[in-house]
Amino acid sequence: MEILQKKHTVLKVIGIILGILLALGVGLYFYVTTHTQIIVSVIQKEMYGDGSPNSFEPLYTPDRGITAAGQYKINDIAYGTKYPNSFLDITYPDSNTEIDRPTLFYFHGGGFFGGSKNMGDPMAANEATALLDDLCAQGYNIVNVDYALVPDYHFPVPLQQVSEAIHFITEHKDEYHINMDNVVLMGSSAGAIMTAQYGTVLSNPEYAALLVIEPALSPEQVSAVVIDDAPIDYETMTLNCKLLIGNYVKGSIYLNEGELNRYECIPHMTSDYPAAFLLGSEYRNDMIAMAEKLKEAYVQHVLIDPLAEHGEVKPHCFVANERIDPVAAEAFNRLTAFLEETTKR
Repeated sequence: MEILQKKHTVLKVIGIILGILLALGVGLYFYVTTHTQIIVSVIQKEMYGDGSPNSFEPLYTPDRGITAAGQYKINDIAYGTKYPNSFLDITYPDSNTEIDRPTLFYFHGGGFFGGSKNMGDPMAANEATALLDDLCAQGYNIVNVDYALVPDYHFPVPLQQVSEAIHFITEHKDEYHINMDNVVLMGSSAGAIMTAQYGTVLSNPEYAALLVIEPALSPEQVSAVVIDDAPIDYETMTLNCKLLIGNYVKGSIYLNEGELNRYECIPHMTSDYPAAFLLGSEYRNDMIAMAEKLKEAYVQHVLIDPLAEHGEVKPHCFVANERIDPVAAEAFNRLTAFLEETTKR
């Protein structure tokens, strides 16, 4: 009898300990998911040390000249003063900058905590900058745009900077010989989110008003948008992705109905949305959802889905591997053919 009582006591103590550990685990989980910058700051510390990802000074001295790829580049042009990282580069296929070419605005990835127009997306295992070189060589003037990052700035500030950059180039189009009536908007990962949202801003006045953004372009000026692997369907995201996106939106993964309505642009897409080229790999389900919405709205679009088409799982933003991966090379060729058609050169 005494042995049974002792066993009961031991089991009771173990149960109490496990309950405490479970409560601590639940409490820790809730704390981290409502203070997401804790996780993100560790990543930023590894990337930037004691420095900040945001600066009102350009990373490089503004200059112009021929790049290693033989293209002509004007770097670190200030397009605004309100927010940090308000700098852009313009790259032309060659030194003859006065040729009339389509203009491709590009917005880099990096989970809204890192990356830049110079390094691309630190989370994508590829050379995004090489992709831009190859797009430029196809006959596009590339406007490569930086924007502010967390923890200092949150949604929709980077999207507002998209408008600022486009406004700036519009005002200086003659100076830089930029065609603003034949524009392609392209982004990868975080930049793809911004591109998808901005395509919605310029084609749906109600969504633009919801985000308090005045479009810098009319739908007629945008020949196409390229959405390269954008996580834009919040409810289907993994916890890791929610930690980044939730942190960008509010510093917590628990977004309310109003916050979701502002972030998730797919429900706001209309028949006025620009022709769209969608690339899905890690976030293929999001790209499928966007393609279905565009199909319902009778919007011209192409969806590239390597898993469905080739049975292959490809890394995040895989098209940037177009120099070394045959599936990525095929996607790149389909992209350039789509842009050739929609930019009507």
